[in-house]
Amino acid sequence: MVFLHGIGSNASSFRPLLDLLPGGMRLIAWNAPGYGGSRPLTANWPEAGDYATALAGLLDRLGIGSATIVGHSLGTLIGAAFAAHHPRRVDRLILASCACGYRVPKGSKLPGNVGSRIEELELQGPEAFAAERAPRLVFEPRLNPGIVAQVRHAMSQVDRGGYAQAVRMLASGDLPGLMGRVRAEAGFIIGINDRVTPEQQTLDAALAWGRAHGTTPRIIRIDQAGHAVYLQKPQDFIEALATLGSGTPDTDSAKTGRQT
Repeated sequence: MVFLHGIGSNASSFRPLLDLLPGGMRLIAWNAPGYGGSRPLTANWPEAGDYATALAGLLDRLGIGSATIVGHSLGTLIGAAFAAHHPRRVDRLILASCACGYRVPKGSKLPGNVGSRIEELELQGPEAFAAERAPRLVFEPRLNPGIVAQVRHAMSQVDRGGYAQAVRMLASGDLPGLMGRVRAEAGFIIGINDRVTPEQQTLDAALAWGRAHGTTPRIIRIDQAGHAVYLQKPQDFIEALATLGSGTPDTDSAKTGRQT
């Protein structure tokens, strides 16, 4: 099972979740190119398919033929692109808090609310940028300071170059369009109180997949959870993974370890 983080996060944000999952499967959380000290992509304006190619390379190096892909936020665009471009390598696709993208032609002017992300990071620096944005990702942040602190810590580690590439990819992204090309079984998770990627974004992606398959998509809603749903409600998130048929293993199976 491979976990793909969002635009303001990194692989380490999944550590609390991975520690709660039962043994018996190989759990991998990646750092997208330009995150967690990894090399950025060569293109100034990469597309979701470029990240999918990088993910395929990682799985090749780890000797993994296929996996369940779990994407969160920006990671949903990467996961869907990977499933569309490498259909035989995806056993199941599970997308949470979907970021649908803005369908901006590559190289065009960024929409104001998108381009401002890069400007704010440049002006404020990672620490202040994270301090301002982190509470937005958590439902009732004043009552959940520990969750806010986890989000803030991960966000404060963003690299300016990697983040700018990811912002441009988000601008040109089209998640519903990608979902229409995904052959794998797909399931969707929504944090009901998500203010960053409201419920309709995930519904749009789910309905696109459902239309392509002529079936009703499986959607699980988690109450009292904001955008950082897997941090705010980790046990509910794990139960959602199991319900969506992610292959949660028999606890008697041999433990193979966790990788980040």
